[in-house]
Amino acid sequence: MTLQQLQYVVAVAEHGHFGRAAEACHVTQPTLTMGVRKLEDELDVVLFDRGRHPVRPTEDGRRIVEQARVVLRESEGLQDIVRELHGGIAGRYRVGIIPTLAPYLLPRFLPGFAEAHPEVQLVLDERRTTRILKALKRGTLDVGILVTPVDAPGLVTIPLFHEPFLAYLPTGHPLAKRRRVRRQDLHDHPLWVLSEGHCFREQQLSLCDRPSAAGHENLRYESGSIETLMQLVRQGSGMTLVPELSTLPDDPHVRRFEPPEPVREVSLMVRRSFGRQALVDALSTAIGNAVPKAWRRLHKEPVPIRAGS
Repeated sequence: MTLQQLQYVVAVAEHGHFGRAAEACHVTQPTLTMGVRKLEDELDVVLFDRGRHPVRPTEDGRRIVEQARVVLRESEGLQDIVRELHGGIAGRYRVGIIPTLAPYLLPRFLPGFAEAHPEVQLVLDERRTTRILKALKRGTLDVGILVTPVDAPGLVTIPLFHEPFLAYLPTGHPLAKRRRVRRQDLHDHPLWVLSEGHCFREQQLSLCDRPSAAGHENLRYESGSIETLMQLVRQGSGMTLVPELSTLPDDPHVRRFEPPEPVREVSLMVRRSFGRQALVDALSTAIGNAVPKAWRRLHKEPVPIRAGS
């Protein structure tokens, strides 16, 4: 078994055609076909259903293809580790980030990171928490940027900062008269929350203990957009909770909570076998420098969320 044979197998699975796979691997089709056949003979497994168009892996072949992808990614990582040993950071890395962080955090640190590390290529993928965790375990993502804690055996959590939650109120709302609001105030006022599947929804509910569409019994909101929630509030309907990164400093709709403020813990997550410590350190530094210094004091208790949400 060779890495080249594994490359052939993955290429056929991705292209669904032996000829196009050969073009992608820059070899002739007979060379690729022979390489795949030799691997099948060695493993005593039929990897592809050649009678289908496009060509698809067999049931056994899917497992081999998935593992081949992992082996190829780990082999590519060896060169990146060597570069780190010589003091540099380089390579292509796949980074997953949750939707309630992506539009607010990425613009803060990505430009500076790209300028400081021109040999690093980051491929950003916006996903919900459960999909990020699955992809990290499978090896289809290298790094996750998400809200913790989560129950994820085999993964390592690197806390970055704790971001405060803020109350977002319409003009004329009873709580808008206060300089700061209390957690218990949330039990008496209708609240907009995100749709199921978002970890931020679980954090909202952990503060108010009940779902709501801001008091509208005939509405069910299924979007995942914090911006839409804020726009609904600005139009005078209900209130919501938002992470501070999503707000502007002079927004009149914002009210802070009384201490201790509710916060969410934002972390990097990687596989235990992920050996690119220099990359993790560089990302941690870049993200940490992009948020207020006070948020990086990791002594606050995060708002609890359901594991894996």
